[in-house]
Amino acid sequence: MTTILKTNPKATNNTPFTGTTISSWSRQQKLAMVAGFAILGLLLAVSACSKQSSKSVMAGASGPTPVSSTAPAAAPQTPAPQAATAAAPTVPAPAAKKVSKKRPANVTYSDANTGVSFVYPRKFTLATGDKAQPQFDSDAVPMNFVQPGGTTVATVALPKNSYPGTDFTSAFFSVNVNRSLSEEQCSHFAFVDTRNADGEPIDAEKVKVGEADMLMTSEFAGSATKQAEAQYYHDYENGACYEYVLGFGTAGYGVTEGIEPVNRDQVFARLEKILATVKVRPLEQEQVGEQTVAAAEAGK
Repeated sequence: MTTILKTNPKATNNTPFTGTTISSWSRQQKLAMVAGFAILGLLLAVSACSKQSSKSVMAGASGPTPVSSTAPAAAPQTPAPQAATAAAPTVPAPAAKKVSKKRPANVTYSDANTGVSFVYPRKFTLATGDKAQPQFDSDAVPMNFVQPGGTTVATVALPKNSYPGTDFTSAFFSVNVNRSLSEEQCSHFAFVDTRNADGEPIDAEKVKVGEADMLMTSEFAGSATKQAEAQYYHDYENGACYEYVLGFGTAGYGVTEGIEPVNRDQVFARLEKILATVKVRPLEQEQVGEQTVAAAEAGK
C-alpha cells in the first residue's frame, strides 16, 4: 500500500519539508503499520487456535459417549428350572428293626452260702428258701440223711405239661445240705432201695457224676393210681453232706382213658443232665465253721 502526502506550499511552518524527509517517514510508518498488522494477525491467529483447542477439549470432555453401531451380543439366558408338576410322594423311612436278643436256653443257679451251682433249662421252675421243699402232689419228699439237720437249698421242677397225653405228673431236681454229718455218715442213707426179689435193702452204689464220685440209692412208693420214685446222691464237700434228689411222679395210667405211660428213662435223663452240671465251690474255713455252728444250734 503506498500513501502519497501532498504538501501545502503555503504552510506557515518556516522549516521547509523536503521530499526526502517525507519519503523516509512514510517508509517507517509503513513498516510500523505492517509490523503492527502482522503482530495483530499473529495474536488473532494464536487466540483463534487457543479457542478452537479449548472447544475441542470441552467437546471431548462433555460430549456424549459414542454408541457403538454394533450392539453387544445378548448373554444367553439360562432357563429357570421348571417346578415339578407334582410333588414326589414321601416314602417313610423304614423303621429300625429292633434286634431282640434271645435269652439263653439255660440258666445257672449259684448259692453263696453252700458254694453249690448247677445249670438248668430256663423253662423249668426254680424255687429257693422256704418254698424249695419238693413235693409229690401234696406229700413232701423226705430227705435221706441218717441224721436230722438237713436243709433244702433249691429245687428245679419240670413244667406239668412236659409230656401231654401221658401219666406224667411231676419231676424235679433238688439240692439238700446237712452240715452236722461226718464224711463217714454222709456215705449212708436213712432208707435204701428195697425193690429186690427178697425185699432186702440194696447197698448204695458208687457212681461218677461229672468229676465227683458219689453214692446213689433210690426209693419207690406207689399204689394202683399213683407212683413216685426218687434217686438220691450223696457227696461230701466243705465239711458238709450234699444230697441231690431226682424225683419223678406218675398217675392215671390204667385208670384214665387215653392216658399212656410216660417214658421213665427219658424223664430221668433230663434230670441227670442237670446233675451233671453240679459244681461245689470250696468255702473259706471260717465260713465253714460258722455255718457248722449255726447248723448245730438249729438242730438242738
